[in-house]
Amino acid sequence: MDAFEITDATLVGHSYGGMVISAAADRTPGRVSRLVHLDAYVPRDGESCWSSTTDAYRQAFVDGAADTGYAVRPPFRAPHGGEPRRRPHPLASLVQRIRLTGAVDRVPRRDFIHCSGWEDATPFTRLRARLGADPAWRVHDLPTGHNAMREAPDAVAGLLDDQPA
Repeated sequence: MDAFEITDATLVGHSYGGMVISAAADRTPGRVSRLVHLDAYVPRDGESCWSSTTDAYRQAFVDGAADTGYAVRPPFRAPHGGEPRRRPHPLASLVQRIRLTGAVDRVPRRDFIHCSGWEDATPFTRLRARLGADPAWRVHDLPTGHNAMREAPDAVAGLLDDQPA
């Protein structure tokens, strides 16, 4: 954002990407006008992806790192489990705690898109309830699996454009 002097950014993060956009917005106060957490973690200061998820997903992280000990292989979810761009995720990033100053809480618009159609239990159910009770957040429900961009691209685009899906 510095290199291009961006002052009115919308940041969109999916899954772990919620950690990334939260940190980016916190470190660039006043330059982000909207955050969209697309079935993504919404951390508070001192939390990590590890501390924010369920026991089942913590076990999946450990099991996924069994091959190397440091990189979690991507989960295989039909029908797109063979996507060639999928890459392992560093285990250390999942356990690293985020440090937030509070600037992220001053982003004028914050949206959470909850994908409710997972075959297995979504780790975002409690988060959806927390944000749904917070007037600073706009919460949207999308009846898709976690990979909403692939399953319902028009609905996702509509939410990003702020148009009815």
